[in-house]
Amino acid sequence: MVPLSLYRTGLLLAALVTALPAGAAEVNVIAAGAVRGIVGGMIDDYAKQTGHKFNFTVGPTGMLRDAIASGKPTDLVIVSAPLMADLEKTGKITPGSRIELGRVGLGIVVRAGAPIPDVSTPDAVKTLLLKAKSIAYTDPKLGATSSTHLLKIAENFGIKDDVVRKGLLATGGNDAAEKVANGEAEIAIAPISDVHAKDARIAGALPEAIQLWTVYAAAIPTSSAEPKEARAFVTALTASTLRERWVKAGWEPVAK
Repeated sequence: MVPLSLYRTGLLLAALVTALPAGAAEVNVIAAGAVRGIVGGMIDDYAKQTGHKFNFTVGPTGMLRDAIASGKPTDLVIVSAPLMADLEKTGKITPGSRIELGRVGLGIVVRAGAPIPDVSTPDAVKTLLLKAKSIAYTDPKLGATSSTHLLKIAENFGIKDDVVRKGLLATGGNDAAEKVANGEAEIAIAPISDVHAKDARIAGALPEAIQLWTVYAAAIPTSSAEPKEARAFVTALTASTLRERWVKAGWEPVAK
């Protein structure tokens, strides 16, 4: 599989399949970083079966909002429920095409081999945030819900200034995890399903009292040039036979 690479806008753009046989479609997808792992793990087989080519633009909520608003050619969007609701209000989404995929929570990321900290209670998380020498999280200016929530938690704990002072800003959840993996940051806060860095590990999910569950949905824009192929792709992704793969990727998929 061709690796995702940085596009000039800062979004991650990947042409995951290169050949386009006669009769095959080219499907442009705008997706949240949280779906990177589950989609990336399935796309090769699906592309081989169909011959379709998929171009993915992946990034935090704010970047995706800007990409969609710019009129970027899009056949399928996979974004958070709040952003999807906004798109539906603007009339950019084909009525009846929305499909709920599941939800993802936030987790604490540590370097592989490092001691696993206690994150079982809000007090334990507060202690960890205070003790950590550096904390990686997505730049709030990118509109990331994970960093907005982290700073809200820190403010409620009365330690926001400490967290901001020790913060290392990233372009997304996996970039934050990469900063932990390469030793730049001691810990990171990121959506569990968006952590793929080789030498990073999820120490644990945030405790329920301070957890942020984000629901994601897929839908077809009214401007889609390939609505049939986009719908078929979502149907394949959400097949009941793939439920276990969603769970292993850090998701709580919608019950079928």
